[in-house]
Amino acid sequence: MVKPSISVSTSGLQLRAAVPALGAGITAPAALDFLTELHRRFEPRRHQLLEQRRERASALDRGLQLDFRPDTAHVRAGAWSVAPLAPDLTRRHVEITGPVERKMVINALNSGADVFMADFEDSSSPTWNNCLLGQVHLFDAVRRQISFQSPEGKNYQLNERTATLVVRPRGWHLEERHVLVDGAPISASLFDFGLYFFHNAQELLRRGTGPYFYLPKMEACEEARLWNDVFLFAQDALGVQRGTIRATVLIETLPAAFEMEEILFELREHSSGLNCGRWDYIFSFIKKHRAHASAVMPDRFRVGMTEHFLRSYSLLLIQTCHRRGAHAMGGMAAQIPIKNDPEQNAAALAKVRQDKAREASDGHDGTWVAHPGLVAIAREEFAKVSQTAHQIDCKREDVRVSAQDLLRVPQGPRTLEGLRHNVRVGVQYLAAWLAGTGCVPLYDLMEDAATAEISRAQLWQWVRHGALLEDGRTCDAKLVSGVIAEELARLGSAHTPESWNRGRFDAARELFERMVLAESFPEFLTLPAYETLLAQGD
Repeated sequence: MVKPSISVSTSGLQLRAAVPALGAGITAPAALDFLTELHRRFEPRRHQLLEQRRERASALDRGLQLDFRPDTAHVRAGAWSVAPLAPDLTRRHVEITGPVERKMVINALNSGADVFMADFEDSSSPTWNNCLLGQVHLFDAVRRQISFQSPEGKNYQLNERTATLVVRPRGWHLEERHVLVDGAPISASLFDFGLYFFHNAQELLRRGTGPYFYLPKMEACEEARLWNDVFLFAQDALGVQRGTIRATVLIETLPAAFEMEEILFELREHSSGLNCGRWDYIFSFIKKHRAHASAVMPDRFRVGMTEHFLRSYSLLLIQTCHRRGAHAMGGMAAQIPIKNDPEQNAAALAKVRQDKAREASDGHDGTWVAHPGLVAIAREEFAKVSQTAHQIDCKREDVRVSAQDLLRVPQGPRTLEGLRHNVRVGVQYLAAWLAGTGCVPLYDLMEDAATAEISRAQLWQWVRHGALLEDGRTCDAKLVSGVIAEELARLGSAHTPESWNRGRFDAARELFERMVLAESFPEFLTLPAYETLLAQGD
């Protein structure tokens, strides 16, 4: 580590943490000046848009029902299309995602997938080292100079042929508190995007690819317009031709489902399409209905993509994208191979195959997987349906989706086991996140911040509305606190005191219970969790 704990650039930007030795080049003065300019130009609009989110959330709490916007009807009715497909983003049958860890980056690029989404967001814990070293790993990957040696002596390096690299920065609601500009924290979105673009845009172009991004958590087309303006400025500032950047937007909030056309329109010169971010979408569905007892959800594991509200959103996304010449990407299969149980492994892979077969037959152009072992299965299912690079010609003009379709609440039981599972997943995920790991295999599924959000949001909803469990008990604060204590005792029996403290379980338990029993709904678990990270010195 460098010696100074705080360094100041000539541009008025302050680094409030030491820079890892490997990250010194990433924080070069010119790069920091670029971040400073991004902040000064766009930070006021970011705050305005976040305030608009809060206003809409308050209106929804008071009974406003979401609908398609009358003021943008001309966009939906207009004749327009997005930019032509980038050559190395034409075929996207299988995309693999994961955090920006060095070994993960190599394995994902070598996985045989068409695209690797390197994730600074839901599958990464945003410690300062993770964020800075993640930029180093991507810098090296772009230049094909990345390698890794495991403690056991195994060497990892890139194959001759690799997946196309796409980067997901953190969402507009997050800040990078280790970096101040004019005394205020910089947007985490601008920090992640700005460093990657500054260091790699020209090199990517020289190698025949480009600066490609996935954009998370948006709720309105004005937020897409802000991203488009950021792209225009960044390209002009670094002498990159306008339209070089390509971005796929994750439709993972309920309000965004009503503005798919408008989001594509705002980004049309930079758009690569839309993606069904299914897990965050379920979380958003709960969050946006938080004040209403009529919207209480059944057990998390009972809410799948065949539910009416999710199937409607998926089909609408396909129709919308294909109408405008854009890719319509399917969602994540969270299952992972189960090495020690062939029977359970076969069942898990069958679920993946069924999910991918549905997406391909519906008309999606590709899908996500969380593990290299699932790439071949997803590819096989898309090959059965289409021998072409995509299905944009499948217009799905038969689809008719109304606001009521998107808002239909799924029905089903709520069980004590569902409550316990939410506690186990939520606490263990938070413990790993606080210890620096944002992508965690739990109970044969790959969990990230989105699935942890569902767990804690669902329990908050059940407590808030006194939901009845299948056995007749009311899900109240006393029951939930008791279950948390029981589940933590079971987890503790599998740990030594040293591994328990190292795993941050006590901090995770306190944070999870506080969010679940809070009087008002915490917007994102990553906001209070980030405060805990900062308090830990991470």
